[in-house]
Amino acid sequence: MASLPVDPHLYLTFLGVMAVMAITPGPANVFSIANGVQRGKAGALLGVVGMNAATLVWFAAAAVGLGALVVAFPEVFRLISIGGALYVAWLGINALRGAYRTAADPDAPTVRMGRSALVDGFMVQIANPKAVLFFTAVLPPFMDAARPAAPQLALFAVATIGMDVLTMSAYGLGGAALARRMEEPRFRKGFALLTGVLLLAAAVLIVSRL
Repeated sequence: MASLPVDPHLYLTFLGVMAVMAITPGPANVFSIANGVQRGKAGALLGVVGMNAATLVWFAAAAVGLGALVVAFPEVFRLISIGGALYVAWLGINALRGAYRTAADPDAPTVRMGRSALVDGFMVQIANPKAVLFFTAVLPPFMDAARPAAPQLALFAVATIGMDVLTMSAYGLGGAALARRMEEPRFRKGFALLTGVLLLAAAVLIVSRL
């Protein structure tokens, strides 16, 4: 068994922990709903790509000793999270403003949260304190010092991103299904308001976990 990259029993335990973390509503899943409502299926999936690109960045950081960096420079990671929270809050405010513009002009196009679903998704996840917690507190106990680190991180990344893609996509496509009615002015206004509230909630979640 020592020849395997990870201990099978340990890996199964990790899968269970990761499944719970992936399903639990947090900034990423809340953003997925709002993104799906505003941008539809394609935008929802593009946002998922952006968020998981950020997760890959976190795994790369873990490979070079993220835990040591967090201990050495805690304020840097705190500032990253605060900056991300402010960005998400700005998206929420922008959505709320768009709702009132839509109310004034029923024919106004649906407000977009940002220029790119990919960038928005990346920013949400790179600033997510849940990611910092995962890589500094959840992942390390599953790492075996007697085995090469790179293969272990690769397998943990496959599990993490795989589950995140499934859950984020489910949340996002659920929001996108509602977007079919966005041509109706009243419905569009209501969901622009909902989008703003969801994004502001995501920003609060990010700050509350600092």
